[in-house]
Amino acid sequence: QVQLVESGGGLVQAGGSLRLSCAASGGTVSDYIMGWFRQAPGQEREIVAAISRYGSTTYYADSVKGRFTISRDHAKNTVYLQMNNLKPEDTAVYYCAPKIRGPWAVMRITDFDSWGQGTQVTVSS
Repeated sequence: QVQLVESGGGLVQAGGSLRLSCAASGGTVSDYIMGWFRQAPGQEREIVAAISRYGSTTYYADSVKGRFTISRDHAKNTVYLQMNNLKPEDTAVYYCAPKIRGPWAVMRITDFDSWGQGTQVTVSS
């Protein structure tokens, strides 16, 4: 089973940037739609962005459109999330996961699996 390791989180001031990485091992994620998610304390996990198998199509939650960019590198078996103009409300643990079922048009969290341990992003005001 593929294992995912998220990294790149940290503490940043509002307006700053971070680049998250999601490295896969034990298998390839190139055959999967990949998603980035976040979960803030006391909140449900929510999808932030997703990218199609070949990177030609992307999805962003309204709250991050224009600020976040998802990308992938098949050669490195890695998915990235570039986060710019960060806001305090972006504070959360960020996770990545492959979409193991369902079509692109339906983005249900339950369609994603093989979650990593997450990486903490904290944005100070």
